Amino acid sequence: MPSQASQALRATQIVFGSAVVFFLLAPVVAILPLAFNSSIFLNYPIESFSSRWFVELSENETWRRSIVNSLIIGAGATILSTVLGTLAALGLRSAWLPFSSTIRTVFLMPMVIPAVVLGVGLQMLYVRTGLSSTYLGVIIAHAVLCVPFVVVSVSGSLNGMDPWIERAAASLGAPPARVFRFVTLPTIMPGLVTGMVFAFATSLDEVVLTLFVAGPNQRTLARQMFSSIRENISPAVAAAAFVMIVGTLSLAALVGYIRWRRSKAVSPKPQA
Repeated sequence: MPSQASQALRATQIVFGSAVVFFLLAPVVAILPLAFNSSIFLNYPIESFSSRWFVELSENETWRRSIVNSLIIGAGATILSTVLGTLAALGLRSAWLPFSSTIRTVFLMPMVIPAVVLGVGLQMLYVRTGLSSTYLGVIIAHAVLCVPFVVVSVSGSLNGMDPWIERAAASLGAPPARVFRFVTLPTIMPGLVTGMVFAFATSLDEVVLTLFVAGPNQRTLARQMFSSIRENISPAVAAAAFVMIVGTLSLAALVGYIRWRRSKAVSPKPQA
């Protein structure tokens, strides 16, 4: 039987965990209903519900263009960061790589360096290279922030992979590209998808770096929301936040489903 001390500790953990979840989700729960407010003000109580602000997002050229820009830049940054992050994770796995810890720290530095510092540095670099106020420049800037998430996620999957599986495939005559395609890639796919989701969500939510490297034609949804809050607070911002949150939760649900399918595929079947 569990002791009273362990029961009290368990109850404290539940209460503390519930308080943390409430603290994190309360702002989201508070803002989402305002997306359906028929009033032009962001206030409670909501007198009547309407979808007019979602119509505003779809019909207003500025909002519609910002959504398209976010999808283009987010997809480009996700693809670029996934390729670079996966290659980095594969290279850092080698036991013969000198200064692997230092190199790994370099890859993770964008997670801790303030976005303002990165923005100023990239802006100075882009002015010299002609990438300022271009889609390619914004995609590269966002990829810089996204690469660490892919490296961490893919490295976690590689750490749980038995290297002898790859060696066995190579000993049977499979070239490195074939080993990666048919052995390594399927094994690390859950971590790869998780890194892609984090990369896309990071790009979708990035504001500070976009302010430095993007021009008027590369205005993303997050930047448009930031500008709207500064200039004129409108429930369209809440509608845009609703779209971003629902999209992010959908991607998280997709990752959970893939991991669930993966766990069922690799779990041992009960013998009759």
